[in-house]
Amino acid sequence: MTDRIVIHTEFIKLDALLKYAGLCETGGEAKAAVQEGLVSVNGDVCTMRGKKIRPGDRVCFDGTEIGVSGA
Repeated sequence: MTDRIVIHTEFIKLDALLKYAGLCETGGEAKAAVQEGLVSVNGDVCTMRGKKIRPGDRVCFDGTEIGVSGA
């Protein structure tokens, strides 16, 4: 399943995106998912919760792919 998220800033941090997209209920849950290597960015596993996600990036977690676009 692919969803699209629109951001109105230059970037959003990975853990914040997971919360914003509704894939994680809390920041702690998002942090844990990233640190455990359960999240990929543009096809590569990412363990940096503060990674800057910009329009054009794709984030995958728990069977859901999020495409990020700018406003």
